[in-house]
Amino acid sequence: MIGTFWALVPAIVAIALALWTKEVYSSLFIGIIIGGLFYAIETAAGFPGFFNHIFKDGMIAQLSDSWNVGIIVFLVVLGIMVALMNKAGGSAAFGRWAKKHIKTKVGAQVATIILGIFIFIDDYFNCLTVGSVMRPMTSKYGISKEKLAYLIDSTAAPVCIIAPISSWAAAVAGFVSEGENGFTLFCKAIPFNFYAFFTILMMFAMVFMKFEYGEMSKYEKALEVMNNATDDIDDANQNGKVIDLVCPIVVLIVMCILGMIYTGGFFTKFNVLEDGTTEANGNFLNIISSFSDSDASVGLVLGSFAALIITIIFYVCRKVLSFKGSMLCVPDGFKAMVPAILILTLAWTLKAMTDSLGAKEYVAGLVEGSAAGLKMMLPAIIFVVACFLAFATGTSWGTFGILIPICIAIFAPGNPLRIISISACMAGAVCGDHCSPISDTTIMASAGAQCEHVKHVSTQLPYAITVAVVSFLSYVVAGLTTGLGIVVSAVISWVFGIAALLGFLAFMKRRR
Repeated sequence: MIGTFWALVPAIVAIALALWTKEVYSSLFIGIIIGGLFYAIETAAGFPGFFNHIFKDGMIAQLSDSWNVGIIVFLVVLGIMVALMNKAGGSAAFGRWAKKHIKTKVGAQVATIILGIFIFIDDYFNCLTVGSVMRPMTSKYGISKEKLAYLIDSTAAPVCIIAPISSWAAAVAGFVSEGENGFTLFCKAIPFNFYAFFTILMMFAMVFMKFEYGEMSKYEKALEVMNNATDDIDDANQNGKVIDLVCPIVVLIVMCILGMIYTGGFFTKFNVLEDGTTEANGNFLNIISSFSDSDASVGLVLGSFAALIITIIFYVCRKVLSFKGSMLCVPDGFKAMVPAILILTLAWTLKAMTDSLGAKEYVAGLVEGSAAGLKMMLPAIIFVVACFLAFATGTSWGTFGILIPICIAIFAPGNPLRIISISACMAGAVCGDHCSPISDTTIMASAGAQCEHVKHVSTQLPYAITVAVVSFLSYVVAGLTTGLGIVVSAVISWVFGIAALLGFLAFMKRRR
C-alpha cells in the first residue's frame, strides 16, 4: 500500500465523507483511522503499532511540531484580538461608518475583495483579519457567511501566490535548487499563474454581474438583509470609534511584517564597506531576502503578540476597555478558535498518515513517467496533478516541494516551458488547496467568516472548479504556443482564458 494509489485513499475517503455527511470532524477521523490501518497492515505493526502510528507518530507529533504550534498560537492571539475589538466597540463603530459610506451590497463585496488583496503578506493572516473587519458590514447588506468565506478564501492563497513579498514567495523560492535564484524564478512565473488571476477576475465579475450559481445561490437567496450590522455584538462598548478597529489592524499588519523579516535576519544583515566597517542594510532587496529566509510561523506569533500588547494598552489609555475587561476577552478569543484548531489538528494528522504511506512520492512518480513524450502538454498535466495532490493532502507548500524540483529537472534554463510549468505547479497547488476541506487556508477562511466549514467548501467548489477548468485550458494553449515566444504565448493564453471565463459566466447568468 505504501507508494501506491492506496496512499491517497484515506484523504479521498475523508473528503468524500465530509462533503456527503456535512460533518467534518468524524470524516477526518475516519480518514485517519484508515491511514493508520493501512500503515499497520503494510508494516505488520499489529494493534499497538496501529495506535502508536495514529496518536504518537500522527496527532502528538503534529501538535509537537514547532511550525504547527506557532500557527495555533497565532490563531488564538488573533481570536483574542477580534474579541477585544468587538468588546471595545471598534467593530460596531465600523459597521456604523460603513452604513454611511458604503451604500450597496456590491460596494460591501468590492471592499472585502480590495481589503483581501491589500493583505497579501500571509494567507492565514489574511483569512482572520479580513473576516473580523468585514463581517459586520457584509452581514448588514445581506451577504451570507458562505459568500464572505468564499471572498476571504479567494483573496488569501490566490493573492499570496502572486505577491513577491509574501510567505508564499519565500516558500516557493526555497524549493528551487541547482543554484538558481528562486525569487527571480518566482517573479518570472507570476504572469502565467492563471488560476490566481482568474480567481480574482471571477470574484469581481460575479459581484458586478449580480448573480450566483450552484450551492451559493441557495444561501444568498435565503438570507434577508439585516438592518443592524452589530446585532452579534450586543455587549459592545457603544462609545467605540472606527479607530478602535483600524488602529489594531494597522498595528497587527506592521508588527507581523516586522516579525517575519526579523526571523529572516533583516535586522542582523549588514553591508561590508570599503574600509572594512559594516552598516545595516535596510534596502528593498534586503527586505525581499529577509522574506525568503523568514519563518512565517514564528514571525506571525511575534508580530501578533506585539500587536496584542499594544492594542490592550491603546484601549486602556482610551478608556474604552479596562485592563480587567481586556483579560476577560482572552478565554473568549480562545473559545472562538477551538473549532478551527480542532479541524487543523485532525487535518494535520491525516496529512501525516498519507505522508507515511508515500502519497507524495507516488504522485511524483506519475508526473515523471508522463514527462517523456508530452512536453508541450506538461504545463496542463502539472496543473492537474498539483490540483489533485494539494486537494488530497490539503497542503500547497508540500505540493511545491514535490513538483517544482521535477519541473526544474525536466526543462533546461531558458526553456519557456520551465517557467510555465513552475507557474502551473503553483497555480494547481493553490487550486487544490482552495477546494480541499482539509486545507489550513480553507479552514481558516471558514473561521474568519464564522461559517460552517462544510457549507463553505460545498458553496465554493463550483466556483473554484469553473476557474480550474478555464486555467487548465489556458495552460494547454500556453504549452502549444510557446514556439511563438513566451510573451506572445502569455498574451494568447490570457485572451483565451478571460474570454472563456467571462463567456461561461454570461452563459450561466442567461440560464437563470
